[in-house]
Amino acid sequence: MPGIYLGAILFSLIGMMLIDWKYSLALRVAPLRTALAVLGGTVFFLAWDLVGIATGVFVKGESPLFVGVMLAPHLPLEELFFLLFLSYLAIVMFAVFERRSSARSTASASDAGGSGSAGSDARGSGSAATDARGAS
Repeated sequence: MPGIYLGAILFSLIGMMLIDWKYSLALRVAPLRTALAVLGGTVFFLAWDLVGIATGVFVKGESPLFVGVMLAPHLPLEELFFLLFLSYLAIVMFAVFERRSSARSTASASDAGGSGSAGSDARGSGSAATDARGAS
């Protein structure tokens, strides 16, 4: 079935965009920055592919799943959309892990702040830096 690979890529891209939009990860937060980063990543990987094709490292395999449109020798249309999806996926996943990391650090800071202040009050001193300066 021609076009099923491109359809799967587009389906995945739309799914990623919906997830991004729902959780305000990249595109909704900074649309221009996200678009430029996706475009930059796609151009980078496209150049990488062209170098690989020119050196004979990358070759297009035959598949009935391809649409059949070639952008260049050994460079099917599907590759462009795959690289677009790959770049966007990387940005969305970076936003997910960045948010998760900041949530963890916020949670650990609030946990440490709550128990740390009680310990300082019990000893009657301010902080470790104050204790060290007072000892010398």
